[in-house]
Amino acid sequence: MTTTTLKTVIFLGSARNITPPWGGDSRLGDRVIKWVKSVMESRKEPLGADTISHDIRIIDPIEVFGPNGALSYSGGELSKPTFFMDQSELPAAAKELQQAIKEADCYLVVSPEYNHTIPPALSSVMGHFGGSNYKCKPSGIITYSPGIFGGMRAAMIIQIMLHELGCLPVSKLCGIGNVSEVLNADGTPIDPNNRMLNQLPDLLQQLEWMAVAMANQRKLTGTF
Repeated sequence: MTTTTLKTVIFLGSARNITPPWGGDSRLGDRVIKWVKSVMESRKEPLGADTISHDIRIIDPIEVFGPNGALSYSGGELSKPTFFMDQSELPAAAKELQQAIKEADCYLVVSPEYNHTIPPALSSVMGHFGGSNYKCKPSGIITYSPGIFGGMRAAMIIQIMLHELGCLPVSKLCGIGNVSEVLNADGTPIDPNNRMLNQLPDLLQQLEWMAVAMANQRKLTGTF
């Protein structure tokens, strides 16, 4: 049995970086991304004659829009999308980020919902790069919230954005509600038997199947 390692880019949806006056996490999604990262790093799943693993790249809007970040030249307001620029003028860090996105086999979005829709940081980071970088690859959506709905209203809108970019979302969704009751600050599950945690392996199974199938087709025919 051979091992196939998928290049998997994970987009964080929140750029929140402040603790509210009533206390709590400065960014609740840090618990979620730590859990997702741990699951994926340990994952070795059979798929046909292969074993699937992941080489993960996490794209955090706090970092890419921060000082000296890859997209700091443009900012979260998306003033200079890469596909509107001469490639010779694109900063080296932005070029490297673009290449990582283009070379990925699949994508994951880990996001809260803001006003029942997509957080601006997520749409800005992904929107800096044209659909030609994403197309003919699959994606998966993981949402979360401090309340019971798990960010599902945003997931519905994120699906539309991912379709437009060409990285088609798999049907299985992962929504984690009441995050602070499900995951510790370090991302470890408070109760490993919590049924909400079973969503991620099911999502990843679909994502891996589609990623391998679409990679094989890209090798045969290229992209459209």
